[in-house]
Amino acid sequence: MASPWIAALVALFLWWFSTGAILIVVRRAGRSGQRTALAALPLLGLGLWGYLATLGEGSVAAAYLAFLSALAIWGWIELAFLTGLVTGPNLHPCPEKLPEWERFIRAWGTIAYHEMLLLFMTVALLLTGWDALNPVGHLTFVVLFAARISAKLNLYFGVPRINVEFIPEHLAHLPSHFRIARLNWLFPVSITGLSFATACWLERMAEAQSAADTVGFALLSAITALALIEHWLMVVPLPDAKLWRWMLPAPKPIQTGKTGREMTHGL
Repeated sequence: MASPWIAALVALFLWWFSTGAILIVVRRAGRSGQRTALAALPLLGLGLWGYLATLGEGSVAAAYLAFLSALAIWGWIELAFLTGLVTGPNLHPCPEKLPEWERFIRAWGTIAYHEMLLLFMTVALLLTGWDALNPVGHLTFVVLFAARISAKLNLYFGVPRINVEFIPEHLAHLPSHFRIARLNWLFPVSITGLSFATACWLERMAEAQSAADTVGFALLSAITALALIEHWLMVVPLPDAKLWRWMLPAPKPIQTGKTGREMTHGL
């Protein structure tokens, strides 16, 4: 388990499995999704416990547990969003031909509470783990948060491929706030930033002085590289949705309005 290759495979599997598990729960919960998210609160509690318990531990096992705990915290917040428990005050589709400032305010209103919760959790984890011996947990969450904000902004400004088949019925207003476009100014910035971050983690992994550091930076390298690939899938026409589609019940059709091409994201 101290091999960086095994750590990368673990990160890949957890990314795929966690995304699939959340999609299955949301799809099967249907209109009772908010109760399902509340029933899953122990997942958030276990994630917070695992994160705090591993801050002072410098072992390989602690690096894996910190990574898994960060994914558990992130996974519950995403479950709360997809079930409609924590979204935003705006539940209406975006009208056509609005001024850009109004379109942005409406788009922000669809996800405001979710984004504030993510920001609060990111700051809380950073403050509690800033000088900790094991930084894997909060660094994993920071990577996920930064990649998520970047992905949402790219969807807002416009990308060639957008897939809405995994969006539940109660969030069917979200695609109207997306935009299909050849490219936007933020996309090259996002790709450059994620590429640089991946290279930094790999460089630190190569210079690591302990097995725990090697595993920790391998996990961070893998999850950042996956975020980079997800960004490229906004442009490259690959059927990545098949990674999860086979395990899900047939989706109900969603009126997409201005959006209709494919793109999907993991965590």
